[in-house]
Amino acid sequence: MTLSASPVPRAAFLDSRESFDAFVKAWESGRLPKVEWTHAAHVAMGACYVVRYGAAAVGELRRGIKRHNAAVGTLDTATSGYHETLTCFWTGVVSRVVKGQADPWLAAREAVREVGEARDLHRQYYSFDVVRDATARASYVPPDLQGPY
Repeated sequence: MTLSASPVPRAAFLDSRESFDAFVKAWESGRLPKVEWTHAAHVAMGACYVVRYGAAAVGELRRGIKRHNAAVGTLDTATSGYHETLTCFWTGVVSRVVKGQADPWLAAREAVREVGEARDLHRQYYSFDVVRDATARASYVPPDLQGPY
């Protein structure tokens, strides 16, 4: 599946297995600086967890994102922090991008290359502002538009 012809967005944590492993450890232990929790970082962790946990990836990502938010002082409220619909949406997108991949680092590189700069992809699937919707933030709301998949 190819959504873009662009090279892998610059993300130092994808440069080597060692840098990726260090990034994952920092995120999982609550030591990743808030400024480094970018869209590409979300996508990379999604790919890593899809490979590691399969169908359980969403639950693991949910716990990990909430843990990270708590570690960096991001409050999970009706208007900020963790977003259930976007987590489920992006896990689905990343799952399709890395289908069949068995290596978390290679999966992360592939996912970031394909959708690491596609922050607004959800707009092709939702007719409303899903980012600001409090219901969508708290619980999963399925897409109401037919997207590119």
